[in-house]
Amino acid sequence: MNKRLQEIEARKAEINKLIERGEITGEELDALIKEVDGLNAELNEARELQEKAVKLRSAVAEGCGEGSPASVLSRMVVNDKKADETDDDPYATMAYRKAFMSHVLRGVPMPVEYRAGDVTHTTDVGSVIPTPVLNQIIQKMESTGMILPLITRKAHRGGLVIPTSAVKPVASWVAEGAGSPTQKKPTGEILFAYHKLRCAVAVTLEVGTMALNVFEATLISDVVEAMVKGMEEAIINGSGVGQPKGILAEAPATGQMLEIQTPSYQDLVEAFAAVPAAYEGNIRWCMTKKTFMSYFGLLDNVGQPVGRVDHGISNRPERLLLGIPVVICDYLPSYSAAMSAGTPFAFLFNFRDYVLNTNLNMGIKRRENWETDDMETKAVMLVDGKTVDKNSLVLLVKSA
Repeated sequence: MNKRLQEIEARKAEINKLIERGEITGEELDALIKEVDGLNAELNEARELQEKAVKLRSAVAEGCGEGSPASVLSRMVVNDKKADETDDDPYATMAYRKAFMSHVLRGVPMPVEYRAGDVTHTTDVGSVIPTPVLNQIIQKMESTGMILPLITRKAHRGGLVIPTSAVKPVASWVAEGAGSPTQKKPTGEILFAYHKLRCAVAVTLEVGTMALNVFEATLISDVVEAMVKGMEEAIINGSGVGQPKGILAEAPATGQMLEIQTPSYQDLVEAFAAVPAAYEGNIRWCMTKKTFMSYFGLLDNVGQPVGRVDHGISNRPERLLLGIPVVICDYLPSYSAAMSAGTPFAFLFNFRDYVLNTNLNMGIKRRENWETDDMETKAVMLVDGKTVDKNSLVLLVKSA
């Protein structure tokens, strides 16, 4: 026994020298790792046997009542067996786990007590092989976070006022020594109020105790995503009553609402033509993916595709119609021949002209309900938003 221990230690010392000299290739390194694992396992087993042998000699030398080698060895086997058993399940014992590890790492055959005489198939050991649980919950994905990065964000107290004016002074040519009439500059205002956006989810104490950690993480992620979706949907469709006023709630300027019977190349030309030249610098299309594909499949009068999809410098799809970027969102209906007349399905707009003011930024809070022991997770924020300049808005609606 001592000789074998010396051989193992000597071999490990040789491996250390090889590592220090850097004379090991990648393939040799993998082989040495397996060899060291085997040596360590053998070393541990040898040391355990050596310790048992020392206990056996000590018991015999003391001459205790049950100190014969057979009785001492019998007691040691019984004690090890009791410590090794777990609810009478042979596959939960430390011996099985060690044997399974040796079989996986070094190809050592499983002991005969853990295998039958017949060939074992994967379908036979489904309840024996430990089954890991994937730390993930599969959910239906939704497209969110497309609108918020484009708008103007503010964080002022409620009652924020933005002055507006639809009148510009006019210069006039005058003769020598003559003056020009004075002009007034009237201003209006856009007032931002308080609108509370809230999302709360509760789970019972039992679920909070027994569920996986990923459940809690996914729950918080869902709450945050719900808040983002609520804000973005209000930016597009909000009524302005108890919530932000959406872009579609604004009445476009004269000549900037087009009625469309069937998607055509001429629609895009007329819509872009309706945008004042001073506002065309940062405008974007906004529509669903299905509507975009309706226009993407069109050809111009020389047979070239109307739409463009490029991977861009970010290696993500960048969609263009007449060279104008397209924002894909799910807050608009997709164009269909059966949709009601007057229903908006796409628009051109400079999203910087929409201001979203958040007085209380979103934060996640958790508490325990004292009466029911439920764990409640909530997010609350105060939000208001309005279009401060609608002159870049061109709306495409279904015609009668």
